[in-house]
Amino acid sequence: MDTSSATPATAPPTVPTAPAHPTDPIDPNYASEVTDTIHAPDTIHAPDAIHAIDAIDPVDAEEDLVATPRVAAARRRLRTHPALLLTGIVLAAVNMRAALAGVSPLVGEIAHHFHLAATTSSLVTTIPLIFMGLGSIIAPKLARRWGTEAVLCGALVALCGGIVLRIAPPVAALFAGCAVVGASIALLNVLMPGLIKRDFPDRAAGMTALYSTAMIMGATLSAASAVPLENSLGSWQGSLVSWALLAAVAGLVWIPQALITRRDGGTSHALEAMGEHHGEAAATPARGTATGPKLSRSPLAWQVTLFMGSQSLIAYVIIAWMPTIFTDHGMGKSEAGLVFAFSTLVQMAGSFVVPMLAGRMRRQRLLGVAVSTLMACGVMGLLVAPVAGAWLWAAVLGIGQGGALGLALTMMVLRSGDAHTAARLSGMSQTGGYLLAAAGPLALGAVHQATSGWTVPLLLLLAVCAGLSLLGLGAGRDRRIGESA
Repeated sequence: MDTSSATPATAPPTVPTAPAHPTDPIDPNYASEVTDTIHAPDTIHAPDAIHAIDAIDPVDAEEDLVATPRVAAARRRLRTHPALLLTGIVLAAVNMRAALAGVSPLVGEIAHHFHLAATTSSLVTTIPLIFMGLGSIIAPKLARRWGTEAVLCGALVALCGGIVLRIAPPVAALFAGCAVVGASIALLNVLMPGLIKRDFPDRAAGMTALYSTAMIMGATLSAASAVPLENSLGSWQGSLVSWALLAAVAGLVWIPQALITRRDGGTSHALEAMGEHHGEAAATPARGTATGPKLSRSPLAWQVTLFMGSQSLIAYVIIAWMPTIFTDHGMGKSEAGLVFAFSTLVQMAGSFVVPMLAGRMRRQRLLGVAVSTLMACGVMGLLVAPVAGAWLWAAVLGIGQGGALGLALTMMVLRSGDAHTAARLSGMSQTGGYLLAAAGPLALGAVHQATSGWTVPLLLLLAVCAGLSLLGLGAGRDRRIGESA
């Protein structure tokens, strides 16, 4: 997801290597807690854009937090067990998309079971996205109060519960479970990248690549196995709930890490000797925080945010409806699930190559148009020959989606003047992006229901691709937020 080096005094923040959809992780700095020894650089020196691929130090530039002495000491002890950390990171990453990707091939069965119309069935995808956006807002506050490790462990436990809740008999339980799943994934989205950069500062690039790959593989495996699991276990409920076991295993692995760093352990005397008390927060605000430019008044910040949201909207419409489009045109469920899984897998190519290219260019306008065109070609293929060219359209869409996500994450850093602004822009873009993306599956599902076909929904999706291209032209300019025009 990144490489290059710069002098400590001028090192710019890193663009994390973008994992493929159904995914979009948040900039590591947006919600990670600060270690007691590492601080963010003050300024991004933009002329050499390639340096923006370097890592932002694991600072929470949004909340500006410093871990308390006891938590910092506990984390140093925890780093003496790298195998435990590594296992926890990989298992958490696999879970971050598996619970979402496994739903898409089964939407038809779920809708039939609950007698849901297309619009209502799209809520299975829409509700998690809404809560992924809302959950990202509270993640930093939870991490400050309880510590990153405890919040990650709790998120995995909640994810397990949400997966189980989705198969409960009332339809309300299905939607409530979707909300819990979305909120749980939001916490993982926000906190995992920062934890990686904090605990593996010398191997951040390799660990981030491992984390990203594990997330993509989890989504791919979930999508590919959804229908076979349904057939072998006898129901769609069995297929969906099977992923609760993986979440439970991941939660168990994180329990020791949460206990090691928990705030209320030890005696009162020991805590007071370190100047701490029971029930205190795991991190405290740093002093001297700069406010930075006001993002809500920056047209460039809104262009980056809308680019992030529009590419997410396209991606999640594809996630929600691609298998259904194939089966509605006569393809078998198993093959439709495999094609969808293949599209998810090839996103790795775009998510790796595009950020590297973007970092070597002063302007990313051409890349913005290129990834938009790839997605438009894939959507056009679904419109004119959905089954005959299914594997080709899946590949084109996958590469375009992965590239668009990678470019969106890259521009969050390249368009920022310093690490603090980059983290704030990431928070604005990610939260706004998920909330905008949530409208896509629901709106196109409603249009599909109203028109009894996929022609109009796909034409609307082409219009979004055109808008994405225009946003790329704006967000890809060689400018920084806060600079005068």
